[in-house]
Amino acid sequence: MPKSKIISAIDIGSSKTAALIAQISQENQEKIHVVGAASSPARGVRKGQIVNIEEAVASITEAVESAERMAGYNIARSWISVGGVHISSQNSHGVVAVSQPQGEISGEDVRRVLEAARAVALPASAEIIHVLPRQFTVDNQEGVKDPVGMTGVRLEVDTHIITGSSPVIRNLTKCVNEVGCDVAGLVFSGLAASTSVLTDTEKELGVVLLDIGGGTMSLAIFVEGALSYSAVIPVGAINVTKDLAAGLRISLESAEKLKLYLGGLKPKDDEVDVSTLKLAEELKTISFKTLVEGIIRPRLNEMFQQVASEIKKSSLGGLTPSGLVMTGGGAQTAGLIDSAKRILALPVRIGIPSGITGLVDDIENPGFAAAVGLLKYAQSLDEEHSFALPASPIFSKFPVRGILGKMTSWAKSLLP
Repeated sequence: MPKSKIISAIDIGSSKTAALIAQISQENQEKIHVVGAASSPARGVRKGQIVNIEEAVASITEAVESAERMAGYNIARSWISVGGVHISSQNSHGVVAVSQPQGEISGEDVRRVLEAARAVALPASAEIIHVLPRQFTVDNQEGVKDPVGMTGVRLEVDTHIITGSSPVIRNLTKCVNEVGCDVAGLVFSGLAASTSVLTDTEKELGVVLLDIGGGTMSLAIFVEGALSYSAVIPVGAINVTKDLAAGLRISLESAEKLKLYLGGLKPKDDEVDVSTLKLAEELKTISFKTLVEGIIRPRLNEMFQQVASEIKKSSLGGLTPSGLVMTGGGAQTAGLIDSAKRILALPVRIGIPSGITGLVDDIENPGFAAAVGLLKYAQSLDEEHSFALPASPIFSKFPVRGILGKMTSWAKSLLP
């Protein structure tokens, strides 16, 4: 029987906590086979930040234990998503002289230039989550993806650096630890989601990824295959739920049920029967047009105006012909695509997680994009061409090859 290794992911959001457990065969390390999948309603989390540790631990425990029972494995360490309004980013440049007398660039040179790019000014309460190379330059040759083995005198790198609040990250880590699980690594939720829903072609041509969560939206803009801009917008799908609750004078629980139900509808008639939802308020019928046009769309338009502002701020809007890919649980909201097209004037599609086998029926929806992306991100660390420096790399469980293997020891020395 082929040997396999186990990886796991926990996506801790403002509306739900998702836990996945997967096998990766040593014979085919590109194949991710999901054997455990579960989610639980989020508690103790607001806009991506822990506000009640006891409640957050209970939510994480519920999701993890359900996934463990399904998989038949107990997980000792897991990859964790990190998002929220405390996230910020910047681009940085590093330059070093090639160390070898003959001018051949080595993994050590890559280490040094990334370390140079990493040396940026940060607030006292912030720490680096990712240092992501955008491109290398060898002497005056720009656009190099893998400089190892090339010959030159001067090596430069343009990077995208994502940072987060140290106290927020410590609280997140504490919650995971209290479940009995070590943190294998932290991944920005927008980057994780992009890993599961974007194609290489989209990233190469230029694309905007929007992960719509309950309390926030994570934005990630890719240009020429590299993450070049990221941001977190402090509104999310819960705002739509609150508007429905206020407009219809129903509870948040009923409004959430109704919102999800409307997202999957394409009614022929305006009047929609909602009696099957068994809402506490005993609502029987609603006007689809009134709800979408009168309540949902104004909020969506406001949200996409904020997205438009971030795209403008990035100065990369003209470099994204692949358009906008929306994912996350909020991507299932009625009227979303029309509002996005109207406000942003971009091609739009909904991103569904791909590249996995196993329990695909349970997780092949936008709400699991970040969780699936965490698994794919962890798996990608085995690839020889991976130069990204996670802030919390754990390599002991995942054998690495090539340049990444050579970089393991010094990567640990770069931890904040």
